[in-house]
Amino acid sequence: GSEDSVSERKEWRPAIYRKCTDTLWLLFFCLFWAGLMFISGYSVVAGAAERLVLGYDSFGNICGRKNTPVEGANLSGLDMTNKKYVFFLNSCSLEIQSLKSSSLSLCVSSCPQQQLNSLEDLQSFARNNGSLLCMYNLNVSSYILNPKAAQLCPTLPVPPSKSFPLFNRCVPQNPECYSKYASVLINMVNEMDVFHRILSGILAGRDTVIGLSVLALAFSLMLVLAFRFIQTLFIHTLIALVVFGLLFVSGVLWWLHYDYGNDPSTELETEKENVKFLLGYAIFSTIVTVVLLSLIFVLRKRLQFAVQLFRIVGKTIGRIPFLLFQPLWTFLVLLVFWVFWVAVLLSLGTAGTAHSTSGGQVEYRALSGICYMAWYHFVGLIWTSEFILACQQMVIAGAVVTCYFNRNKNNPPPHPVLSSISVLFCYHLGTAIKGSFLITILRIPRIVLLYLYNILNHKENAKHLFNCCFCWVCFQKSCLRCFNQHAYTTTAINGTNFCTSAKDAVCILARNYAKFASTSFLGDFLLFLGKVFVVCFTVFGGLMAFNYHRELQAWVVPLLLVGFFAYLMSHSFLSVFEVTADALFLCFAIDMETNDGTAEKPYFVDQDLLTFVSQSNKLTEGRKHRSPRPFQDNEDGTELQPM
Repeated sequence: GSEDSVSERKEWRPAIYRKCTDTLWLLFFCLFWAGLMFISGYSVVAGAAERLVLGYDSFGNICGRKNTPVEGANLSGLDMTNKKYVFFLNSCSLEIQSLKSSSLSLCVSSCPQQQLNSLEDLQSFARNNGSLLCMYNLNVSSYILNPKAAQLCPTLPVPPSKSFPLFNRCVPQNPECYSKYASVLINMVNEMDVFHRILSGILAGRDTVIGLSVLALAFSLMLVLAFRFIQTLFIHTLIALVVFGLLFVSGVLWWLHYDYGNDPSTELETEKENVKFLLGYAIFSTIVTVVLLSLIFVLRKRLQFAVQLFRIVGKTIGRIPFLLFQPLWTFLVLLVFWVFWVAVLLSLGTAGTAHSTSGGQVEYRALSGICYMAWYHFVGLIWTSEFILACQQMVIAGAVVTCYFNRNKNNPPPHPVLSSISVLFCYHLGTAIKGSFLITILRIPRIVLLYLYNILNHKENAKHLFNCCFCWVCFQKSCLRCFNQHAYTTTAINGTNFCTSAKDAVCILARNYAKFASTSFLGDFLLFLGKVFVVCFTVFGGLMAFNYHRELQAWVVPLLLVGFFAYLMSHSFLSVFEVTADALFLCFAIDMETNDGTAEKPYFVDQDLLTFVSQSNKLTEGRKHRSPRPFQDNEDGTELQPM
């Protein structure tokens, strides 16, 4: 028994000499990225993202740039550098045929601001503004004289329109035409894939989305500084703000749902969709409010322990220079990758060949295999994003491990963050890749379930089944993310591969679960309240901003995106405290099992952390009766060495 215990504990020591772990996974990830690079190159060669972003006419000309001619289309290949807007000849009677508008569209230099009632008005507008609203092959001087002008020019009267930040289209301002135009355009977007729908909503309210994202970033930075210099008053203030934010946001959502539902002018499909989403938001917000208020009430007496915990975590972070900036670098790397991913997806979505029709118009036919490439590209988004986040977790855990297993607390190791980064890139990239792949494996079924849910949403039994599956997958993902974090910390200590580290971490945490469960949960709960604070006030700002734009765009999509981005931003910054606390608890458990506090084998633990754990879990009496015999047989094997 004691010999087995000694043998087991000898494995726990920060490795000075390391070797590469999970090398095959690193090779597999490189091969996977070679596939992504092939798709990127293919999308650049075969795609035309400008067609989606800038818009194009019925003859294959992209508005705002020079074009190459298409065989069989006489009006293709025109120079549209000065014609940046898409104008429909019959904007008041649009119909959808195979995801395309039945009306001819042209590229024009400006949209008509006033109603044009006759061909003379069209001719005068063309001469005064240089914007030709008739077919390209009809001369301005022939607008009145040509007997076919009625077929080659817009349907009269031409309603006043203005350029709208949605693919540079001229949107009619006449109420009847606007309602028809908006309904048809949104229905066309609804029949397109999810990506185009989200993109249209983002572009429609891009200024507001950018402003709210900056607001979420400011709130996250403010919380990081507040948690770093934690005080008792801040905890009570944070809880008060969260309670106020939850109640206020829930009330505003219910009020907006009532206001929209009883508004007689709610006729557009987008406005009806807003009502449905507002009801869902209100119900979800109310449930979250009730649950969090109940937990706050139950845990109110243990707030002082939370203050002490974050003081200790803040003290540890203060000993490690630039650790608080780690999420910022991670976010910048993620941002660069996301921009690259979206650019490739835009090009991939427009990869197709131009074919002329019998009427001289141009249509684009998608190339074979694009769907499979898009799925491969989507898996690359999830896996690479999770890999970048895993690298951040390993860097933070490695820096905390380096400082924890240091005898002289007043003289911390130099450059622990840089040391942790070098160890990660030299030895343990494969481990981070394997852990992130497991998260990806759980995310993909979630996406498939969402796709099937949209197909079968009319079946009530299927809806309940999918909701249960969603909850189960989300629970598994949360457990696996916590599991991965402890495995990364163990790898930073022992230098072992992912599976061995995960097994060792589970064993030692299982033996010490009762000591840290309540304290760890309390810390995670307060960090979650901080994330809720950021999301609540960011979403509230979004509700106030989007409530004044009840026109074309379905603002529930960008609002959902803003809420997700706010949570992601706050999670990225506050994860420093979460990862640091988890790493400290794991190191503490290893320290307690490996050493006994005697002069021969003193603890590495800081006195503040030791006092905190003793007070919160009442471990003092347990240590008094602890037998040190298993550690006296082989002192060299049990002494933890600094990295």
